[in-house]
Amino acid sequence: MIHEIATTIVQQIGGMGYFGIFLLMFLESTFFPFPSEIIMIPAGYLAFKGEMDFYLIILIGISGSVAGALFNYYLAMHFGRKFILKYGKYFFIKEDTLNKLETFFVKHGELSTFNGRLIPGIRQLISLPAGLARMNIARFSFYSALGAGIWVIVLVALGYLLGSNEALISEYLRSATVIALICVVLITFFYIVRNKRRKEILED
Repeated sequence: MIHEIATTIVQQIGGMGYFGIFLLMFLESTFFPFPSEIIMIPAGYLAFKGEMDFYLIILIGISGSVAGALFNYYLAMHFGRKFILKYGKYFFIKEDTLNKLETFFVKHGELSTFNGRLIPGIRQLISLPAGLARMNIARFSFYSALGAGIWVIVLVALGYLLGSNEALISEYLRSATVIALICVVLITFFYIVRNKRRKEILED
């Protein structure tokens, strides 16, 4: 069953080309529960077969992710919290979920747009509190691209190196997720320590 689904996705991506990757990654970064793993890993496999360009896949994947994140950002910024709560329920966004996202954003600051891109379950929705807080758009785009870039590269590399071996892909994907979460903790710690030292210097 899984093999058939993967084969179908490979065929669909191959048929739609780079535009298909952009469109699917755009949707993945908005409200649709559409995991990026089933887009970028098959795309990496197509690069392995020589049917698509490895680096262009990564560039298109990141572009689609950032475009989807910007869509959420502007939606939240222009229509506000009430709008999200009113219509978000149709996309599994409850008030409790939004509260947790806002708490995460406040706790980690602008860096949360980077960290959030690497955390399952938060990846697609971290743009909402950024939009509500009217975060600087240049910083938002930069951190979103950085976080999405790391994840996209990991997925494309898995597809390229492991081909259609589902068991190995599943195993290494779990390991990659754990490594990504460890990176989130380390980068956040570094960011907090750096900001604390800056404040101490300014106070002196």
